[in-house]
Amino acid sequence: MEYNFSALSEKDIPRAAIPLLQHALETYAGEINKVISTWSQFSDEDLPFRPHPRSSTVCEILRHQLLSERRFFGEFIGTPEPPSQEVLPGTITIAACSTRLTELARPRLRFLAPQTELWWLERVRFFDTERERIWIFWRRVLHTAHHRTQLTDCLRLLDKPVPSTYGPTADVTWSGADPTNTV
Repeated sequence: MEYNFSALSEKDIPRAAIPLLQHALETYAGEINKVISTWSQFSDEDLPFRPHPRSSTVCEILRHQLLSERRFFGEFIGTPEPPSQEVLPGTITIAACSTRLTELARPRLRFLAPQTELWWLERVRFFDTERERIWIFWRRVLHTAHHRTQLTDCLRLLDKPVPSTYGPTADVTWSGADPTNTV
């Protein structure tokens, strides 16, 4: 599967010291690209949209993505992160949030790449319990996918195209993309 845009290219993904964990770095970079691909379908005028009175707005989800990634990586996993007051762009726009997400992801990849197996398996604080860093890393990836899904629902409700993330959508497909049609 190829995407029209990649904020993080293959050259931005360092080689992991542990070859078995290379997929973790590649997956994280891919998730950042999928998030930005989804965000790019919105206009700044869509930022106040919320699908339900109890739902977050598009803007609130973007802010949460940036701040919660910083917390997961900095506070729980242990990557060097900027202070929380420096995470959000000065003005919240789709472009500014996308740029900031990419700026924050690059040093995380560089920090994670040389880490040892012992480091990844070390149990560290995670909210009110302890978990292995690798567990927290994958929990972060899943958390990101959850918020991206919220936004794809918003796109659909706004009658905007939903980009491909793990496969085709009603808006993006390609020959051989749907395994139910190639059986």
